[in-house]
Amino acid sequence: MQLVLRLGGFDPVKFKQFAALPYRMRDDDVEICLITTRKKGRWSLPKGWPIRRSTPQTTASIEAYEEAGVRGEIGDQKIGRFTKRRRRKLQSVLCEVEIFTLEVRRQHNDWPEKRERKGIWVAARKAAKLVKKSGLRRAIRDFGDRQ
Repeated sequence: MQLVLRLGGFDPVKFKQFAALPYRMRDDDVEICLITTRKKGRWSLPKGWPIRRSTPQTTASIEAYEEAGVRGEIGDQKIGRFTKRRRRKLQSVLCEVEIFTLEVRRQHNDWPEKRERKGIWVAARKAAKLVKKSGLRRAIRDFGDRQ
């Protein structure tokens, strides 16, 4: 029998994903690119599972292109994190998502998941109101306040 330690009623985090916070400056204001999730259509950031032999930053950058069609300069340090439940190999698992900024330099007309998601550019304060996860909301709001 396997004993699993639960902290405060929650499963320990066993999995990680990496997200990009794509942003651009417009008239001295920061705008954030949000995309919809595939299943529920909620506003979120491009994110994905670790890619073998890639840094967390590189993984976040690749996901930003695949899911939102944006490329740019990825930040070195994570600016926030949030947890979420994901399905992995037919099991529900708790996943920690680390967030890295991505200063967008180019937005492509076509990209791999263009037909699977919607995307919008909005002011940071509005972006924070549109996302559901509190850790994600906090990271967006804090980033917008620093700009």
